[in-house]
Amino acid sequence: MRLHRLDITAFGPFGGAQQVDFDELSAAGLFLLHGPTGAGKTSVLDAVCYALYGAVPGARQSGQGLGLRSDHAAPATRTEVRLELTVAGRRLEVTRQPPWERAKKRGTGTTTEKAQSWLREYDSLAGSWKDLSRSHQEIGEEITQLLGMSREQFCQVVLLPQGDFARFLRADAEARGKLLGRLFDTHRFAEVEKRLAERRRAAEAEVRAGDAALLADAHRMHQEAGPTVEEPLPDLAPGDPGLTESVLSWAAVARSAAREGLAIAHCARRAAESAQAAADRALDDVREVDRLQRRFAEAQERSARLEERADVHRDDRTRMERARKAEAVAPALDLRDTAEAEQRRAAAEETRARAALPEAFADAGAPGLASAARKAAEELGGLESARRAERRLAELGTERASLDRQERVDEDVLQDAESWLAGWEDTRAGVEARIDSAQEAAARAEQLAVQREPAFKRLAAARLRDELARDTEHAHERSLAAREHATEVHARWLDLKEQRLRGIAAELAAGLVDGESCAVCGATEHPAPARKIAGHVDRETEERALAAYQHADEERAEAERRLGVVREALAAATAEASDAPTGQLAQQAEELERLHAEARAVASGLHAAREAREQAEREHERRLTAQQGAARRVASRASLRDSLDREKVSLEGELEQARGTAGSVSERAAQLESMVALLGEAADRVRTAEDITRRLKEADARLADAAFRAGFETPQAAAAALLDDAAHRDLQRRLDAWQLEESSVRAVLAEADTTAAARRPSVDLRSAEQTAESAARRLRDTASTQDAAARRCAELDALSTRATRGARRLAPLREEYDRVARLAGLAAGTSADNERKMRLESYVLAARLEQVAAAATARLQRMSSGRYTLVHSDDRAGRGRSGLGLHVVDAWTGRERDTATLSGGETFFASLALALGLADVVTDEAGGVRLDTLFIDEGFGSLDDQTLDEVLDVLDSLRERDRSVGIVSHVADLRRRIHAQLEVVKGRTGSVVRQRGAEA
Repeated sequence: MRLHRLDITAFGPFGGAQQVDFDELSAAGLFLLHGPTGAGKTSVLDAVCYALYGAVPGARQSGQGLGLRSDHAAPATRTEVRLELTVAGRRLEVTRQPPWERAKKRGTGTTTEKAQSWLREYDSLAGSWKDLSRSHQEIGEEITQLLGMSREQFCQVVLLPQGDFARFLRADAEARGKLLGRLFDTHRFAEVEKRLAERRRAAEAEVRAGDAALLADAHRMHQEAGPTVEEPLPDLAPGDPGLTESVLSWAAVARSAAREGLAIAHCARRAAESAQAAADRALDDVREVDRLQRRFAEAQERSARLEERADVHRDDRTRMERARKAEAVAPALDLRDTAEAEQRRAAAEETRARAALPEAFADAGAPGLASAARKAAEELGGLESARRAERRLAELGTERASLDRQERVDEDVLQDAESWLAGWEDTRAGVEARIDSAQEAAARAEQLAVQREPAFKRLAAARLRDELARDTEHAHERSLAAREHATEVHARWLDLKEQRLRGIAAELAAGLVDGESCAVCGATEHPAPARKIAGHVDRETEERALAAYQHADEERAEAERRLGVVREALAAATAEASDAPTGQLAQQAEELERLHAEARAVASGLHAAREAREQAEREHERRLTAQQGAARRVASRASLRDSLDREKVSLEGELEQARGTAGSVSERAAQLESMVALLGEAADRVRTAEDITRRLKEADARLADAAFRAGFETPQAAAAALLDDAAHRDLQRRLDAWQLEESSVRAVLAEADTTAAARRPSVDLRSAEQTAESAARRLRDTASTQDAAARRCAELDALSTRATRGARRLAPLREEYDRVARLAGLAAGTSADNERKMRLESYVLAARLEQVAAAATARLQRMSSGRYTLVHSDDRAGRGRSGLGLHVVDAWTGRERDTATLSGGETFFASLALALGLADVVTDEAGGVRLDTLFIDEGFGSLDDQTLDEVLDVLDSLRERDRSVGIVSHVADLRRRIHAQLEVVKGRTGSVVRQRGAEA
């Protein structure tokens, strides 16, 4: 990988656009990146890392995203990093723009734009760049694949951080393991350890679960066996050796004891069954004799009760015989009762009909009444013509009254129409005037609306202008206050920083430990360390002051930005409102609004006026039509009135002759209709009464004859002997019950076995039942005992079978657990077979550390003039584990010692050699990707002149492999020794870079 060009815009401390030509710097093989503290030397390396991986090195990752933007950048300038490089024979260009906040194009405030990335490749045949991708993920995967390194490996191999390797030299095995693990990606071996441990835990859990299940079965067998097994259950826990054999042996003893108990219970049940059968047979015999004796006694009692009720039974039988004879007379009795009832009803109807007739017909018979009814009907038929004439006369009166009402209505219509039509011309002229006035007001309202909108816009702009003027004054005051506050806080921070620098020796002396080298001079003895004086400023105080200054500076910038925004808005409002006073503009707008409202109010009546005109014209047409119609109806009504009068005189003469003494023809007809109905009804009632009287005499004769034939002296005697349905059923039921009871008693007393049992002495049924119950209870107890023994045997057999299957299934699991446990302990370094207690990942890292030590020694011997050699040590550190020890061999003394004993300068070039060696090994690990550009960050200030020359010679020798090395340092002596330089200069408006090639 070779870097060609780096373009930085608004990134970190660089407010503007800066360009770094690595081709010019790399021509000499060795170039210097220098500048004062805080200028941005490391930010150049951050830009390279950000261009490749979209993120800065791990220690500075808090500056990602919006924090990468320079505080000195112009608001419209976007942060961008562009890097041109050659890797794997391909010339690429990577451009990255982090997310940034810009001012909204419309309105106020800001909006955040997303991050963007571009990847291009140079086509040498076409002589132009071609786009490859604009996806963050695709570009990251492409760069990682081409370089063969992750971001952490790149930062450790290409951007050599000397501080990390100085700590690496002095670190313990665990810290070295973390760094090497990140660089060589040995997490897969740690995953192997973790997987083995997980498998061991899983196998152990399965074995313990199997043991627990086996013990659970054993406890259940113990519960099922109960007191039948005298041998106690083995006192073992899951995982104990011999658990399976002990449980299975105890289960065999339990099964044997259970089968013995089952055989004893079976014999006891057979004996109880025989005893119960004998007791049941004896109880059946006693019960049968007792039943027959009680049956004979009950039959004798029933026979005595029948003898007591014998007289009542004979009376019932006699009554039933007379009732059966009286049933033959019942039809004649019913017929006579019916005829008598009909005769009473007919006589009542005849009396009521004669009461409604005149006295002349009181004694008339049926023929006379019928003749009078016919005469009245003939007279009623002669009145039909007179009734029609009477109805026509009533209609003539109604028609004459209707004509009078119509004539009055038409007279009112004529008067109203003439009155309205007289004022028609005035009404039409008034409506036309309303329409003309509304049309003029509508035109005036349109003109005022055109003038009204600009007036209100100017008024709104004037009000906004006045408000923004006040806001501008307030914003200017806040800006001045924020600027003064920022200046005060900045001065406070500078004072505290200067005070801390004056007492920095005492702060460094606080961390000195006897026997350990000084970070400044490298000495291990500290005879007179500096002491802190009163008012000493520590690092935390300085950092708080710096944070306060940064916060105050941000508030100042925000106040100035708000002042600018308010001033721009004020200028826009002033341009629109001009210099006219707000009150004057308000009066003009209000006057236009008032005139516009008045015109709109008048114009709103235009539609109503037009509708009023249309309504008046329709009313005029209606009035004319009504006037003409009323005149025609008045003319035609006179002839109709004369015709009705002539017809009325003729009808009145005819009716006077027809109605006679009655008030009207209808009244005379009603009298005749009533008389016809009364005479006809009376004639029918007289004939009906005569017929029913004749049928009653015939019924009396038939009843007397039927009673004599049935054997009764009189019809009344036959009627008294009759029974109704309820009485007949009750009497028959008593007779049937007597006969049934008598037959049943005779049958029981005639039974031979019952009579024989009655002659035997009484039996003791209670004693026999108690004996049978005792035998049944004894049988149930023995059966329950046998069932419990059978269930116990079956349950013990099932549990034993399950325990045997579990033991067979557990055997291979136990073997697997033993094997996995040995492997896991060996990989984790806890096994006795692992003598050095070295973990698998540490073993792999130890091999990598050997390679790193060998590669570093080649350069360390040259830097130390052949004195020092780095070697890997797998000795155990105290009681800890071994594998990642790193020692240095001193050729002057021939002794091997820990790297922590090196002085400050020796630590630097040893860590530099270690970093270069690690870079070579990681490069080979990553697939042999050629790294043509390296950076070394700081540490040269601790070297003397001779050692510095030797270190520079080693770095200069890297050119033999066509490498270029950039040294990041502010050591002044390096500026004279290294001619190719990239200087970073800081200023109040941001940092800038100055480049000088080797030929300069």
